Formats: sequence, structure tokens, C-alpha cells
Amino acid sequence: MEIDTKTALLNSAEFAVRSRGFDGFSYADLAEEVGIRKASIHYHFPTKAALSAALMDRYHTELTGRCAEIEETHDTAGKRMRALIALYRAAMNDGQTLCLCVSLIISRESLSKEATDKIRAFRRMMTRWIEEVFTLGKADLSIVGVGDPKAEARATLALLEGAHLTARAEISVQTFDEAAEILKARCL
Repeated sequence: MEIDTKTALLNSAEFAVRSRGFDGFSYADLAEEVGIRKASIHYHFPTKAALSAALMDRYHTELTGRCAEIEETHDTAGKRMRALIALYRAAMNDGQTLCLCVSLIISRESLSKEATDKIRAFRRMMTRWIEEVFTLGKADLSIVGVGDPKAEARATLALLEGAHLTARAEISVQTFDEAAEILKARCL
């Protein structure tokens, strides 16, 4: 299936951000990879700020869908949490990339207010979803020792994002697995 130029640009930019950071690529890099002139990129994304906002919109939509899929395919909170951990682990592509949100956060000072607002909105969505998982875990007893679901959700998102950074720093996916094991061990 052939993809349109805008999607190809988003795909290329997302991989670049996730593997090299927002400041680690240029429109010239995207043009070369997609096979178009640099000036043509501006038709789709007039500025790099517009590109970062579009990336976050797409990522937010994609992850919202992935969370819905997890809910549809896993009936307990423990299974949902394990699936979320697997989703974050898969985003690392065997240590080649970070999740998009983490990678963009690192370059926050280079982003527009619109993009940072979208990052905050994304993180609120993820925190709410994780909170719902902990609330269910408290009710179905498939996550051990749930205290305050909202606090647990914030700590879990921080753990998953921090485990990404640590694994990247140590060039070891095993580092992510070791950090996530604390959370996985609570899931029945």
C-alpha cells in the first residue's frame, strides 16, 4: 500500500525524533528520506513547530486507540497493566528509539507552546487511563497493594518513561525490563 507524502513525512519525522531527538534532524533530512524537495515539506508543515504538533496529535490518537484495544482484549487490570508495559517496551524498538512523548519532552525548550500543550494533554490522557486500570485493579484484585489510583497512575507513568530514559542511557533494554519488573510483579 502506498502512503501519501504527508504520512511519509510524519513517519520519517517520528522515527527521527524517537531515535535522534527533535533537535537531531532537519527538513533537509526528511526531504532526502522521503524523496521530495525540502521546500515541498513546507506545504504540509510550514514550520517544525507545526510538524511537532502534528506528531503529537497523531501519537495521542494512536495511543488512545491502543489503550482501547488493551481494554477490549484484556479483562483484568493486571492483564491491562502488563499489556501497557509491553506497549512501552515495544516502543523502544530493541533500544533504538524512545517513545515519542519522552523524546519530545527532552527537547521541550525547542518546542512551541502548542506542542508542549499537546504533550501535557497526552500525559493527562495516559494518567487518567492508568488511573482507571488501578481503580479496576483495586476492585478485581488483579493488582496487588493498590493505594490511591491517581497517585499510582502518576508514579507508573513516571516509572515507564524513566525506564525508557535509563535503558537508552545504558544502551540496554534489560534495564527497562528490570525497572518494569517491580510493576509487573504486582499484576496477577
